[in-house]
Amino acid sequence: MDILLVDGYNIIGAWPELKALKEHDLAAARDRLVERMAEYQAMSGYRVIVVFDAYYVPGTAKKYKNHKVEVIFTRENETADERIEKMAISLNNRKTQIHVATSDYTEQWAIFGQGALRISARELLHEMTSVEKGIKHQVKSIQEKKPGSKIPISDEMAEIFEKWRRGHK
Repeated sequence: MDILLVDGYNIIGAWPELKALKEHDLAAARDRLVERMAEYQAMSGYRVIVVFDAYYVPGTAKKYKNHKVEVIFTRENETADERIEKMAISLNNRKTQIHVATSDYTEQWAIFGQGALRISARELLHEMTSVEKGIKHQVKSIQEKKPGSKIPISDEMAEIFEKWRRGHK
């Protein structure tokens, strides 16, 4: 099994779309990152865990699932880096490969020591772009294979039926 641990605020600060969104609405930037990671999880098959520092959301540690992506807010006085390092140790075994998405140089060296592989924010964005292109390609091919009406009808008749379907006369 492959697990991707994502340093949430590090990625938000590195991706242009999320960085711009963060300027007006940090919660929206977090939500958008989780949505994109859900797409990545669906296409890659990786288990994805996004970790955010409690620094921006004070209080007790929180953990929940959103779009089947695990989202963790660290405890106060615990950084995302520390939590990711602990998780890299606890989740690591012979059947699991841990990947960590961050551009934090210090964290990269710490996770290498735990046997995890790192993905920089730029590399993850590039992979996400490829995943999104793959999704669009799959949707397009499905739509092209989808048969039209079983009975050939004129455009005028199709429009009349559509109006009926919508309840218009």
